[in-house]
Amino acid sequence: MDKPYDIRRRAELFSDEVFTFCRRLRTKSERHVKLIDQLNDAAGSVGANLEEAQAGESKKDFIHKNSIALKEAREARYWLRVARGRERSLREFSQPLIEEATELVAIITAIIKKAKSNPYRGEN
Repeated sequence: MDKPYDIRRRAELFSDEVFTFCRRLRTKSERHVKLIDQLNDAAGSVGANLEEAQAGESKKDFIHKNSIALKEAREARYWLRVARGRERSLREFSQPLIEEATELVAIITAIIKKAKSNPYRGEN
């Protein structure tokens, strides 16, 4: 996956790649339906909350929306690890997504820390 600098675009690409992975997972077994739903919801929420954060009404709102994106990235990573364990044949597809989720967690964590410590980010 190409990794653009813009975190919102990167989250969108992550969601797209997870969706593709979930289609592969669905072909393996119908018993994965709940896992697939949880994974798609979490991966999609990362980008959605980053978009919301961009339009945050205040510093507190910006941090809050990014914090939700962070939680969703962690949840997506969890479900990817579960999927990897259930369908070992898909490890080659799941591992890069787990790594990307880990990088998204690190980037969003840095965004939150910087926003909290930045006295110039307004409260309006």
